Amino acid sequence: MSCESGIILTASYYISAYIWPLPYVCVCVDHLMENCLGWAARDPSGVLSPYSFNRRVVGSDDVSLKITHCGICYADIIHTRNKFGNSKYPVVPGHEIVGIVKEVGSNVGVFKVGDSVGVGTYVNSCRECENCEEGLEIHCSKGPVFTFGGVDVDGTITKGGYSSFIVVHQRYCYRIADGYPLGLAAPLLCAGITVYSPMIRHKMNQPGKSLGVIGLGGLGHMAVKFGKAFRLNVTVFSTSMSKKEEALTLLGADKFVLSSDEQDMKAMAKSLDFIINTASGDHPFDPYMSLLKTAGILVLVGFPSPEIKLSTISLLTGMRTVCGSITGGTKDTQEMLDFCAANKIYPEVEMVAIQNVNEALERVIKRDVKYRFVIEIEKSLK
Repeated sequence: MSCESGIILTASYYISAYIWPLPYVCVCVDHLMENCLGWAARDPSGVLSPYSFNRRVVGSDDVSLKITHCGICYADIIHTRNKFGNSKYPVVPGHEIVGIVKEVGSNVGVFKVGDSVGVGTYVNSCRECENCEEGLEIHCSKGPVFTFGGVDVDGTITKGGYSSFIVVHQRYCYRIADGYPLGLAAPLLCAGITVYSPMIRHKMNQPGKSLGVIGLGGLGHMAVKFGKAFRLNVTVFSTSMSKKEEALTLLGADKFVLSSDEQDMKAMAKSLDFIINTASGDHPFDPYMSLLKTAGILVLVGFPSPEIKLSTISLLTGMRTVCGSITGGTKDTQEMLDFCAANKIYPEVEMVAIQNVNEALERVIKRDVKYRFVIEIEKSLK
């Protein structure tokens, strides 16, 4: 194959153990890529600094958006510091992306220039498997293409939202309602959907039911907000008494329990219909299982130790269920964004300039944030 004024590229997805070949693509040099400014980590130190790179051109089904804000997720730390051993440097992190559409492809009918749009944790999938057909693209049988560190359709490594703009297939873009503040919408694209999706799936939206939320960080505070919007009775469990006032007054939880207080924990026995566990690190599960009613459900959305501590008695007695969940599919994500707009649900955020991103990442590690950092990309990335 040849191209009159260009080169030939062979593109392929490589996701985990899967090799997913794509067709040969003829790309003209004159229209190959567009320059983008971002911040990247070059090695496992994770230190970010300015970085210029190229984005692919807008295809017929693509949306190009000028990024205005990007949330900071702990996953950004994991991958910039190569915690999983598979980071591809330079790493431009960021998967809680919001911005304004600046260009659309010829087949794009849902979005137009000037629209407010969000992009989450993945930017492609096979679109053919059962999960993709059900709007569960994050569980694509061939593996999703993640927003950074994946392999894009042109064979390049995807780069995330700590950058001036991004080009994404329209299927993986989400409309943000007019009037919803873009800076507040950013955390919804990961923290928000990560708790919303399992809450809907496991019917944690039944008014009058009782919900326990373990941990009160970026995910936990959104679980409380959704729980109250669903008119649930919400109890927050935390290892830090300093979280009590904000849990009750700022977030509107009905009750706060210090998880290390055995007496208070025993008083909650068999009182909860659902528990959503957002906590990371090594912690026992049995004390929380005893708080569930008959047929109660505990959903794990945090990342504790690889092996959790759970006795079979805790699981067998009372017909209790333990299950896990990561982020949601495209259908749930758009539904969640619309729900937040309709019910005026806003994450609690601290805005930072891109020049302060390394300090912000260190503060995330120290859990010194209430409750999500959002980078003001448009304002500070020059």
